[in-house]
Amino acid sequence: MDFEDVARTTFAARAFTEEAVDDATVAQILEVARFAPSGGNRQGWRVIVVRDAVTRSRMRELMEPVARRYVAQRMLGENPYSTVTPSRVTEEQVAAVTLPAGLLDWVDTAPVILVVTVDLDVVASFDVDLKRVGVISGASIYPFAWNILLAARAIGLGGTLTTFLAGTEADACELFGIPEGHALAAVMPIGRPVRQLTRLSRRPVSEFATLERFDGPSLG
Repeated sequence: MDFEDVARTTFAARAFTEEAVDDATVAQILEVARFAPSGGNRQGWRVIVVRDAVTRSRMRELMEPVARRYVAQRMLGENPYSTVTPSRVTEEQVAAVTLPAGLLDWVDTAPVILVVTVDLDVVASFDVDLKRVGVISGASIYPFAWNILLAARAIGLGGTLTTFLAGTEADACELFGIPEGHALAAVMPIGRPVRQLTRLSRRPVSEFATLERFDGPSLG
């Protein structure tokens, strides 16, 4: 599969066949993904390869309340966990949520789960003093995470990048022995998708690219 096909067809896979993904395959994926860029080429990522059923059960336990709040906010028409617009969702509404089938089922069924962390001591967070949530640190970890999905897609596998577990990071760090100063960046199930999507829906370039200014004329 050439690069354009990989880029155009790497979708969020959450349902997988029972085909195993062995350590050699995970290593093959990471061998490609490691060439992602990072600030100062410091490569502050770490990857924990998770298969144990007891660990997965605890992961799901930690994710469920975060996921319920996410769903409750979506049901109310909000953008979940927005740092700009305060949520109007009540604790009662969160408690009443039944999680949609498939939202977290992959925790139990994915052949392998990759937990990706980043060493915050080696990322340059240029927005640290701005009065908004920091996003710049992500530039040193999410290209690596996305490379994992591209590398998996290139060999017929798939996965998705999830962040629910970050909502209970302290407990997750205890579960995995993640040291202080490292942030939990992504939890990624990997496996052979039950079905391969080849047509993804995305906005055209003309809707998000402008010339010279944010309010400039559209590109294309």
